[in-house]
Amino acid sequence: MTVPALDKEFQPMIKALESFDAKVRAAKAADRTEIAFAVERSGGYNYVYRYTAFADGVEDELNYRIAERLVKSVLWVVGGYKIYFSGSRRIYERLKAAYTPEGARAFDADFMSGVYEKPFEVVFVSPEEIPVQKNNSVRAGGFLKGCRIGFDAGGSDRKVSAVVDGEVVYSEEVVWHPKTTEDPTYHYNEILTAMKTAASKMPRVDCIGVSSAGVYVDNKIMVASLFLKVDKQKYGDYVKNMYINIAKEMGNVPLEVANDGDVTALAGSMDLNDGRVLGIAMGTSEAVGYINKDGGLNGWLSELAFAPVDFNENAMRDEWSGDVGVGCKYFSQDAVIKLAEKGGYTFKEGSTPAEKLKEIQALMEKDDPLAAQIYRDIGVYLAYTIPFYAKFYDIRHVLLLGRVTGGKGGNILLETCKKVLAEEYPSFAALDISLPDEKNRRVGQSIAAASLPRDVE
Repeated sequence: MTVPALDKEFQPMIKALESFDAKVRAAKAADRTEIAFAVERSGGYNYVYRYTAFADGVEDELNYRIAERLVKSVLWVVGGYKIYFSGSRRIYERLKAAYTPEGARAFDADFMSGVYEKPFEVVFVSPEEIPVQKNNSVRAGGFLKGCRIGFDAGGSDRKVSAVVDGEVVYSEEVVWHPKTTEDPTYHYNEILTAMKTAASKMPRVDCIGVSSAGVYVDNKIMVASLFLKVDKQKYGDYVKNMYINIAKEMGNVPLEVANDGDVTALAGSMDLNDGRVLGIAMGTSEAVGYINKDGGLNGWLSELAFAPVDFNENAMRDEWSGDVGVGCKYFSQDAVIKLAEKGGYTFKEGSTPAEKLKEIQALMEKDDPLAAQIYRDIGVYLAYTIPFYAKFYDIRHVLLLGRVTGGKGGNILLETCKKVLAEEYPSFAALDISLPDEKNRRVGQSIAAASLPRDVE
């Protein structure tokens, strides 16, 4: 295994699963059992995962850790409010306790309850009662007629594009501070200003497409880290319908809001004219989206910022979810900062995370050895994470976007990832992993967002 030079304790999830599988296969038949679980979401859609584990009473702690990490992974890949579990009573009892308000996965249960507006459940069933998998596919974007606004709500900057019949006539990036601001009128006014700026560059506005981190249902903001400091009462009063209200103020024009990860994948799919695209945006956090073989969305959350990628129990803790080893600390500006500090670098006092990222990127442009190693290590993280993600997604293309991939560092990250992946997992050597050009790395999501609403007749 290739070990990240600045994070020698890294234990890739894919390696942990391979080791576990080998141990289970070596065990006696009587010491093995079949595990199956299903995660159910709205509309009766679900995702079923099956694997062989140790029987109860054999390697119970390892058995639970693997099960807990797998269940959590599937939960954040597809989303859902109910887990059906079969095969091990001991694992089930611990999982059920974890997904309670007092349990280790309280954040996850509360998040999913908020998204789907239903109580979160973990239920034990017989193997025969595991539901049959039910999939979904919905056409995603790619509409280009008319005068369109595309808005990308990043955690450090907001980007907007004015697009006329598929041609970008204007785009801009503006620094803002949504995640540290308590007053939601700040967010509203900043977004409205961006919309009006783009509108001023076109003869009219036919529709608006929005790419934003978080979870959206019918253009409503169900959960989004951009509004982290807004209290719950104000959230319900001012935030939930913010994009809908802004579209009304812009002339009651058609609106489509999508998760920024899905828009990343859409941007790649449009450029490649192909499906099976996994988009990974590395910015304030990790945003992931997927376009399936039919060119559509699966209706999954793909909130992999909260999905585990590191099996190390002492890995860095995510402040929001309270969990360790999850994607947002490996594929974001936090990863750059973490690795820089592990390498002995001291940032300027009072610097924001965005400023710290720029500091390392400036060093990278000067070919600083530590900065180069930071990007190599993120490339190693990605090389081991892609085969893990591929257990859930059918991938032909991986598109990398976001501020972290900008400049020389993005190229080092990509080269390292391809090299390690080819060495460790030859079956993935032919996988298409790419970075768009420098401008599209930064504003590509706002342009793709403009294509979200259906063509206006």
